[in-house]
Amino acid sequence: MYIVDPDTSADKIDQLNDAVSKLIEKEGGTVVRMDNVGKRHLAYEISKKTEGHYVLFEIDGSGQEIAELERRMRVNDLIMRYITVRVDEDRKKADKMREKREKRSAQRASFRRTEDSDAPAEEAQA
Repeated sequence: MYIVDPDTSADKIDQLNDAVSKLIEKEGGTVVRMDNVGKRHLAYEISKKTEGHYVLFEIDGSGQEIAELERRMRVNDLIMRYITVRVDEDRKKADKMREKREKRSAQRASFRRTEDSDAPAEEAQA
């Protein structure tokens, strides 16, 4: 995610987004998702500005493209702040938890079926 100076024109922001996408693809990564969030209030003032234009990129790659991307963002005057967050480890944890939850619910469902099938047999005997 990066925050662009709010005084920047929409055309320049589009050009910047295209340049970032091309850089990522050139370095061997793929852009999974790009969200142009728009102007939002900043949590704190940056360079006497209270607003910024937010852009979020979700990238799938090896990490080499991230290093080049961060290097270019550091020297770009339009970008006020940027942050890179690695989410693959979190997704692996979430997938494991989901599999565990599904396995547990499948076991519970099998227990319910045996209880349900035993109940009519007991009523028939009484």
